[in-house]
Amino acid sequence: MFFVYILEAKENKRFYIGQTENLEERVKRHNKGYNLSTRAYIPWDLKWWKDFETRSEAIKIERKLKGIKKREGLEKFVRENDFRGVAQPGPVT
Repeated sequence: MFFVYILEAKENKRFYIGQTENLEERVKRHNKGYNLSTRAYIPWDLKWWKDFETRSEAIKIERKLKGIKKREGLEKFVRENDFRGVAQPGPVT
């Protein structure tokens, strides 16, 4: 199982989009400062995620999300494509 995820910085509400095989560990690594591109905006909250069978599927959606430049467009995409999020609590599996 592979995940595409969107983090939101607590302070400035900036989004970060990524993909991983281990979602919980990846979020922890972002918040510990192991990722250079997210270190300056710690702490991060997991905002939305979606699971995929293959890494290639996850990468395809990750690239699509990174191409959406406006917050409204990103929020619309996750709503229309069955992403789980803060409004849908539950296990990340």
